[in-house]
Amino acid sequence: MVRSFLLNQVKLSEDWDVVVIGGGATGLGCVMDAATRGYKTLLVEQADFAKGTSSKATKLLHGGVRYMAQGDLSLVKEACHERGLLLKNAPHLTRNTSFVIPNYTYFDNILYTVGLKFYDFLAGKLSLGKSRYVNSKNTLEMLPTVKPNGLKGGVVYQDGQFDDARLALNVAQTAVENGACVLNYTKVVGLLKDEKGKVSGVKIKTMESDDVIEIRAKVVINATGVYADNVLQLDKPGAPHMVKPSQGVHITIDRSFLPGENALMIPKTSDGRVLFAVPWHDKLILGTTDTLRDHAELEPRALDEEIDFILTTAQQYLTKKPTKDDVLAIFAGLRPLAAPQGEGKNTKEISRSHKIIVSDSDLITIIGGKWTTFRRMAQDTIDKVIELNKLPNKPCKTEELHIHGYDATVNHNEDLYFYGSDRAEILKLENEKPELAEKLLPQYEYTYACVVFAVRKEMALKLEDVLARRIRLLLLDAHGAVAVAEKVATVMAKELGKDESWVNQEVADFKELAKIYQF
Repeated sequence: MVRSFLLNQVKLSEDWDVVVIGGGATGLGCVMDAATRGYKTLLVEQADFAKGTSSKATKLLHGGVRYMAQGDLSLVKEACHERGLLLKNAPHLTRNTSFVIPNYTYFDNILYTVGLKFYDFLAGKLSLGKSRYVNSKNTLEMLPTVKPNGLKGGVVYQDGQFDDARLALNVAQTAVENGACVLNYTKVVGLLKDEKGKVSGVKIKTMESDDVIEIRAKVVINATGVYADNVLQLDKPGAPHMVKPSQGVHITIDRSFLPGENALMIPKTSDGRVLFAVPWHDKLILGTTDTLRDHAELEPRALDEEIDFILTTAQQYLTKKPTKDDVLAIFAGLRPLAAPQGEGKNTKEISRSHKIIVSDSDLITIIGGKWTTFRRMAQDTIDKVIELNKLPNKPCKTEELHIHGYDATVNHNEDLYFYGSDRAEILKLENEKPELAEKLLPQYEYTYACVVFAVRKEMALKLEDVLARRIRLLLLDAHGAVAVAEKVATVMAKELGKDESWVNQEVADFKELAKIYQF
């Protein structure tokens, strides 16, 4: 199994060039960047890869129309560039999507037509296509269920969308293929320091043992997102807080509420937020919110007022009006915003730009940012390490690096297309054992071969890893995920060599978790 091979790497080698703490988008970007430059690199994650925020995004690869309105043009330009690179490097997980803004005043037609032309300009050579004004008839053709009364036209622009947890996994696999070691369910319990008080490594515990393993490293990178302050406290108790968690909630409903391939974008809601309705895995994702939270939680819960806000706003724009009874799943993530310097700043006004902090101990902390710019955040972080003379200077190689699963001929209309080049292995499993070709649920494309593959090749260790992140059933249909939990756990147990008590515990844990995702 992949994990035993990676655990052996850790046990056989105590000295590393780089240790990255955190297996979300930022940490995985850092380990991929460092490994491809040729540094000996280890990543440790206390839960599963992308367990937190990085599996609960709005599924958009975007420059950020909203950030342009705030005047953060450098972030928009950077994000548009990175968006273009990701569509080239991971075509099996990304796609170019048309977003439509329905306008109910002639002024908005002019405002968004002009504004989005500037968005096109900032994208430069990696633009996904030109934005354009469309009349009310064409707007209704593109968004069949949008409210027709008072519609004055619309503006269409191009942006990207993706599968976040699958991308996180494929980035981890890319890092491993380039010599890195990545371990989920491995917790940092302390930092090592030399006689000068400089960080010289980490103390870790794996899920297999309570033994503390000491790992020495030339540099340690704290890429733990909303948990960055926890590591900073390990380094220096009482250190000031650097991260402000902001909650973003999403609701999954049936695609019939907005048929077709186009996404809806509402640029200004009742409280100034942006709301999206995005087709994803044959469902529709509605979101998001921006709610300041006091502390980070591994499984944040959507607030009733957030759910009400999303549904109420969607009802104002759609002729087929979603209610709570139509919700298939609810998921919430916490954005790791760089804490504002000064009181009273609203989370909607905090820049999504990233920041790199170098502590007195030489601990490197990367905070802020967003999925779209994860590759650039990683490049900047490793460049900073080199600038500090922690590592020999080697150039970044990720700009044109194909992500694991890359398939230039991918057909997004095929079942399981998001496996990319790995899809052939899934089909091979199904041919070898026809019972694995059975679908978990008739209405979804996932088969039991996906479960076996997740354990054998994708480092899945828990039932939740499979149902929430290797396949996305928990986020698409929470009740459906619960319905298949026992059978999936049984298949996993056979692969992992676990007994019936393991199955029972995993199913019980998963059912408890699923309550957060359903009404």
